[in-house]
Amino acid sequence: MNTQEAANEMSAFDIAQAQIEVVGKRLRLDPGLLERLKRPSRELTVNFPVRMDDDAIKVFTGFRVQYNQVLGPFKGGIRYHPDVSLEEVRALAAWMTWKCAVIGLPYGGAKGGVICNPKEMSPGELERLTRRFTSEISIIIGPHKDIPAPDVSTDAQVMAWIMDTYSMNQGYSVPGVVTGKPLVIGGSKGREEATARGVMYATREAAKNIGMDLSDATIAVQGFGNVGYNAARLFKEECSSKIIAVSDSRGGIHSSRGLDPKKVKLHKERTGSVLGFPDSNQVTNEVLLEMDCDVLIPAALAGSITVSNAPRLKTRIVAEGANGPTTPEADGILFKKGVTVIPDILCNAGGVTVSYFEWVQSLQHFFWSIEEVKKRLEDVMVKAFEKVWTTAQEEQVDMRIAAYIVAMKKVVEAYRVRGIYP
Repeated sequence: MNTQEAANEMSAFDIAQAQIEVVGKRLRLDPGLLERLKRPSRELTVNFPVRMDDDAIKVFTGFRVQYNQVLGPFKGGIRYHPDVSLEEVRALAAWMTWKCAVIGLPYGGAKGGVICNPKEMSPGELERLTRRFTSEISIIIGPHKDIPAPDVSTDAQVMAWIMDTYSMNQGYSVPGVVTGKPLVIGGSKGREEATARGVMYATREAAKNIGMDLSDATIAVQGFGNVGYNAARLFKEECSSKIIAVSDSRGGIHSSRGLDPKKVKLHKERTGSVLGFPDSNQVTNEVLLEMDCDVLIPAALAGSITVSNAPRLKTRIVAEGANGPTTPEADGILFKKGVTVIPDILCNAGGVTVSYFEWVQSLQHFFWSIEEVKKRLEDVMVKAFEKVWTTAQEEQVDMRIAAYIVAMKKVVEAYRVRGIYP
């Protein structure tokens, strides 16, 4: 198997472990501690029945992986997708661990998922699936143990069902058991756009450091879900950038004159895809990634940028809105090309940061204004970016390795002061 084939064969968890291995050796970590950092603390697999609308019983499989809690309670989203696997959830839980550490949150990392196709399920079926899955994992979640949040194909409504199910089993309302809830039951203002806003803040700081004016910048966005849409909208509205391409799972559109993200979203809601948007050219997701632009935002699923397409990328900044969009081999290629890659564990940490804000508000029953949320998020993102950027310059490494150095040092220090029990 050649290098390219090997890269294509790497699972998300292979990538996550490779990243830990590289930085662990650089930090000269004790081999036993390094091995601990490469493995999750706990994995729960559940198989549970759900009654469908046609009265048939269907069995679904779900996962909750709790990776590391040395810095605080486990934290991480739950996704509904046909391709969810234990390997993927392990990787996402690992990345959440480093994301919380690099951004400075008092959390460990976790992730969950259910193998299903929510696009083919009714609201009633989704509710019954969610409530049963919540009951199955309720033995390991809680406001001081493990706090789930939205992820791919889950939203505020799903979080409301989780919160209600958990609360009914406890006998009293527990709003702090999840984040990403509707405002009426303890959600935080600014949560829906938080990940995208964090991407914008991180990209703005990167642009300053390389002398790029975002008001003149062209931006291509792969993925037009919550993160991709809001990122495109925020860059256009708050940075005056030109959005030249966006895409979804069916393909992409391009316009050298620029796209209006709000109009594209309305078109997608009417037709089911961004394809066919007036006055635009159709492109594939592969072509979009290699498009000539100033900022490329991969905001879809993992593994988009590989050793095969990295040499052809024509962008100055890659802002990772998705988790794990770039393979380790591709990282090396982009670093040599002089492309600034803002790694996922830093770039898209705005979501978990505002989730932390929501958790704090839920525990205190005291809520903040949207202006306060935005300001606190900006402060956190800018401080974390500066730390990672400085580390990258001092160590002469790319920003991903720098982010892992910052994150892993915090986790290792926590192990040092806490000790190994018993």
